[in-house]
Amino acid sequence: MNIRSFFNNQTRGIRVTIAVSFSLVAGISMILLSAILYRQLSLQESKNTTEREEQFLNQTRHSLEDYLHNMRRTSDALYYIGIKNKDMTEDDIAEEMNLLYEADKDNLVSIAIYTAEGDLVGASPTSTQKDMADVTSQKWFIDASAGVENLHFSTPHVQNLFDESAGGYHWVISVSRSVELNRAGFPQQGVLLCDMNFDAISQLLSKANADSMSGYIYLCDEKGNIIYHPRQKLLNAGLLEEDNLRVALRSDGSYNDVFDGEERVSVIQTVSYTGWKLISVIPMENFKLSLDKMQYLVVLMLSLSIIGMVLVNQFVTARITRPIEKLEESVRDIESGNLYPVISRDGPLEISHLARSLDHSVVTIRQLMDDLVSEQEEKRKSELDALQSQINPHFLYNALDSVVWLIEGERYRDAVYTVKELANLMRVSISHGRTVIPISDEIRHAKSYMNIQNIRYKNSFDVDFDISEDIMDGCTVKLIIQPLLENAINYGIRGMEDEGEISIRGYRDGDDVYIDVIDNGIGMPKEQVDTLLDAAKSEEYRRLHDRTDMRHGNGVGLINVNMRIRLLFGEKYGLLIESEPDEGTTMRIHLPYIKYEDDVEKKLEG
Repeated sequence: MNIRSFFNNQTRGIRVTIAVSFSLVAGISMILLSAILYRQLSLQESKNTTEREEQFLNQTRHSLEDYLHNMRRTSDALYYIGIKNKDMTEDDIAEEMNLLYEADKDNLVSIAIYTAEGDLVGASPTSTQKDMADVTSQKWFIDASAGVENLHFSTPHVQNLFDESAGGYHWVISVSRSVELNRAGFPQQGVLLCDMNFDAISQLLSKANADSMSGYIYLCDEKGNIIYHPRQKLLNAGLLEEDNLRVALRSDGSYNDVFDGEERVSVIQTVSYTGWKLISVIPMENFKLSLDKMQYLVVLMLSLSIIGMVLVNQFVTARITRPIEKLEESVRDIESGNLYPVISRDGPLEISHLARSLDHSVVTIRQLMDDLVSEQEEKRKSELDALQSQINPHFLYNALDSVVWLIEGERYRDAVYTVKELANLMRVSISHGRTVIPISDEIRHAKSYMNIQNIRYKNSFDVDFDISEDIMDGCTVKLIIQPLLENAINYGIRGMEDEGEISIRGYRDGDDVYIDVIDNGIGMPKEQVDTLLDAAKSEEYRRLHDRTDMRHGNGVGLINVNMRIRLLFGEKYGLLIESEPDEGTTMRIHLPYIKYEDDVEKKLEG
């Protein structure tokens, strides 16, 4: 049985799981952590040592470059201040040379100027040159005469151009350059030589080797010729070899090498101005962990083992409790209203049984909820149909009453016109059985209704329609404007003797549509307005005020309109009434702007 199947076994006891887990993980963890930790510490120690040596070598290189830069500055000063501004046939530059030498005599051995033929023009601290000295055969003279580069740095050598009594012989590094000598107005090629004391470089590198904690440092030129080595005498005697020729060909960086059977790391950095290579050699033995680091390793391993055991304990505990937590999450998800939760059945046998029971319960609840929603939807549709059926007979009665009155008055032409308008009304009222129609149809229905009423009331009131075109393609519940017009006529302007005015305004505000029916009739007090859209409040108002006529209607038509709008579009929408006694009444229909389509009614009712 593998580890995964062991942990996934739902019948396995908790105590056995914990015991086996602790024993297995603790043993493996100790072995793996010890091996990994030792390797990581070894690699880190090697990396840290190399980085420290690179930083130390970089500091040494900067010190050496500062010294060489000082020599370069001395050469530049003599050339640009002294030589270029002097005529060698007339002017004496000995004073400038002596001043420069005195300013840096701790690092300088001598300064000299030669013609292209090797003739001495001037020197400091002495101009006494040996009779047999041949500078044209010196490497520093040949390199400078070639004029390939601005400055040339030689390898260490004994400079013996001048008499010993004038200063003795010294180990020097010659810094030479090609210069232009002005002789009687004619430029001639020459060579400027600055011999710097090699002891200064030797002391700098000797100090660096003394301070180095990892290996040793030596210096060679770009061809691998050794300029300085802390074991120079052994090299000269042939008792020691160095990998300088191969290392000099490499770019700057760190390299793992095997030389003369010894593993080591070589860190290489190039010295500016010269092309010299500064190399630090670190034997691999210096990377070994010391005893104190081993003690640190043991303590660290013990600490990591304790941490590992704690983590194992948490893992096992989580393995046991996670199924219960998932089940609890599922229950919370159901409580929040999600009837399609993902119920995990992982875990022990008891948890799995609870999960199956919970899943079965959710399915049952979901079925009951679906049945309840279906019942409520059918009830809502039935209520909507009932409300619609209430408005149709009420309207038809009033319209036919108007036709009868016209016929009795022998106004047959008006009766025919009224019947035609009534046909238009019925066409919109039927609307192929649809409850939701375009606002344009509802406006046409309202206009037909007002045409009939104008005939009935002998044009005793004015009607004005002002409907914005951008709402005409919206949708509405049918037959909601006509009840408002009927109330405005019967309870608003009736009896005003040609002074009545009714305005119908339709406009859009963002995503909302408003249709206002405004009359200039008798108006109502605020307490009556507050009762018109509530049947119970309206009846209570009539009882308290002993008013059976309810001059602005009994509110049945208005309540019907308000309920139909809310049933279809929601509680946010409906009817709003504003009125003041003797100031008239405004009845405002509030609808959402929804563009009319053939299937819009199904979408709204669904």
